[in-house]
Amino acid sequence: MTPPDEVGLRVTLDIWHPDCWTLQVTERAPGGLLGHGVHSIEGLATGRFTAYGDSTETVDALVDAIGDSPLTDSVWETEHPHASDADATAFGSATRGIVVRYDLKNSINDALVSRGFIPDEPVRMHGGREYWTVIVDATREEVDERVAAVEEEMDADVRVRHVATAETGAGILRTDDLSERQREAFELARRRGYYEWPRELTAADLAEELGVSKATLLEHLRKAEAKLLG
Repeated sequence: MTPPDEVGLRVTLDIWHPDCWTLQVTERAPGGLLGHGVHSIEGLATGRFTAYGDSTETVDALVDAIGDSPLTDSVWETEHPHASDADATAFGSATRGIVVRYDLKNSINDALVSRGFIPDEPVRMHGGREYWTVIVDATREEVDERVAAVEEEMDADVRVRHVATAETGAGILRTDDLSERQREAFELARRRGYYEWPRELTAADLAEELGVSKATLLEHLRKAEAKLLG
């Protein structure tokens, strides 16, 4: 059992793996997806997602592409949004909650969770990559070893983008007045060390992770900082 004075790690993983419908669809179509969890029954995975984009037409095209993918079994929209959809701060003017059923063997979820990588926020999929923020009770060396095991099992490309201690509750600012996109940009910047000196990553790195332009990210941060600092 981990002693109370020790903490785990919070890790951001940038992932590609073969035969994944989310990666194939987002590589070819604009917009992106947030994954809110997967359940499996008899070899089929059923996952809840939020599709997002700059317009309704973009989201329509993305959902159509998901339905047309040979790697999906079915896709349907959620008639009544759940809390996970309402809280998902997708970067886009249009969003839609969907449920997708697909072959479990094409999901990397079990390979990650079985090695102690526990999702700590919705999984992002855009531009043909998946971005997982996970917590794990392991050292950095053990994280690298587990990542290598996932890569071997799934024939995947897994890049460790950021590692920090999984401490929470320190130095929290009230962000009630921020828009959803401003709040997400600001909180992600704080978690990734953007406001630390020396900076652990650049604005371009943050923008890539969120799937937006650098100019859009900086505008969200500027507005958030103005509200928080008065």
